[in-house]
Amino acid sequence: MTETAALKRQLKIKSGAAKRLLKENKLYRKETEDLHRRLDRMIADNAEEWDVKNAKRLVEESTKMVSDTADRMGRAVGELRDVVAKAKDDVLLAQDEDYLSAQAILEGAAM
Repeated sequence: MTETAALKRQLKIKSGAAKRLLKENKLYRKETEDLHRRLDRMIADNAEEWDVKNAKRLVEESTKMVSDTADRMGRAVGELRDVVAKAKDDVLLAQDEDYLSAQAILEGAAM
């Protein structure tokens, strides 16, 4: 396998992982917000203690998942950034669809 083909393969793999983790992190953040609103509503409505305790546990678990996916996303984006930097020097990959997609994912991760 040529170096260009290896870089292209790595771009696909790293891009896919980073894209999936960005999406996963976004979903966990939304879930955490929804669960927190639900918990606040339960407390305001004087729900049973067991229900409130269970809702708190769900918020905590969801918050841990946000942190976990953020860590994994950071590593994946860092790895993708390294591969994109290597691919930048490759003339054959400069206008490649996978290279451009990887750059777009990096820009989305920066937001």
